[in-house]
Amino acid sequence: MTAKQISVFLENKPGQLSEFTKLLNENNINMCALSLADAEDFGILRIIVDDMHKTACVLKESGYVFSITPVLAVEMSNKPGSLMKILEILGENQINLEYSYSFTIKKADKAYMIFRVNDTDGAAKILTQNGVKLICQHELAELV
Repeated sequence: MTAKQISVFLENKPGQLSEFTKLLNENNINMCALSLADAEDFGILRIIVDDMHKTACVLKESGYVFSITPVLAVEMSNKPGSLMKILEILGENQINLEYSYSFTIKKADKAYMIFRVNDTDGAAKILTQNGVKLICQHELAELV
C-alpha cells in the first residue's frame, strides 16, 4: 500500500521550476503533490503524479536526473488532531518520519499527506492495523 514519489534534481536558478512544469503540462501529466527543498546549487523537487510511468519516461527522455521512492499517501479526517494521531502511532512503533508534505484532492472533508519514513512496509502495516487509510499508486490517479 505505497505510492511512488519522483524526486527531481533542478538547478537552483530562475525559471527551472517553470520549465519543468511546462514539460509536464505539454505531456498532460497532472501533479497532485509537490515539495521543493533547495540547496545552494540545486533543488530537490518531490512530486506525486497521476501517471508515474509516463512521467518517468518523459523525464528520462528530457535528460532530468531523478529517482523514484516509495512513500505513504495517507487519507485522514480534515479536523484537529488527525495528524497527531498518525504521528503518535508512528512514534510509538519506533518509525522515524524523515519528511512529510500535504496534497489536495477534491474531497472537502478529507486531508491527504505524504510520509517518507525509515520503514515504509512496517509503517504501512502498523497504520493499516490502526485504521489509517493508505492510498496506493493506482488510487492516486483516480483521485486527481
